[in-house]
Amino acid sequence: NIQTQSQVITYKGCITQMCFFILFGALDDFLLTVMAYDRFVAICHPLHYAVIMNPRLCGLLLLVSWIMSTLHSLLQSLMVLRLSFCTVLKIPHFFCELNQILKLACSDIFLNNLVIYLAAVLLGGVPFAGILYSYSKIVSCIHGIPSAQGKFKAFSTCVSHLSVVFLFYCTGLGVNLSSAAAHRLHSGAVASVMYTVVTPMLNPIVY
Repeated sequence: NIQTQSQVITYKGCITQMCFFILFGALDDFLLTVMAYDRFVAICHPLHYAVIMNPRLCGLLLLVSWIMSTLHSLLQSLMVLRLSFCTVLKIPHFFCELNQILKLACSDIFLNNLVIYLAAVLLGGVPFAGILYSYSKIVSCIHGIPSAQGKFKAFSTCVSHLSVVFLFYCTGLGVNLSSAAAHRLHSGAVASVMYTVVTPMLNPIVY
């Protein structure tokens, strides 16, 4: 866009961009959950870590994350393809975000919104609950460590992951809650940058 000085995108390009955005957003969500489980095993069961987190389990968790993310992305994309749009549209965002695209549809979007809310509960709520459960166990284990140095060492391994989880969920939730308000489009776009750009950039630090 900077090079061509053009912000025009085709219908197919917009759907493709949205599909990949949903795919990698969901994948990031699942991987944060897997990483929380990894921290739980490392801190609460350090002697059994190599046995529990073996390459087969890691591969299985990664495969399940990819499959679930792909299915979710395809479902949302197919739901958008059934809608009708006008010929020329202006998306008030820096990319083809699902909620913004639905606002521009000429047909009924009740079913789309229903699928989005169900997906948010299942693909957002369940992984987040898993993260909370893992960290409740981690806190319990850290509390049982006798030395202050041991507690600090155990807690320091979780700080980077917790910061990314906080950024990802808070900004993502903020965007979805503010998407209904037209006067908060700028703040929604800024928050989108946090969980689409900043959070993935922090992942190498967490790993």
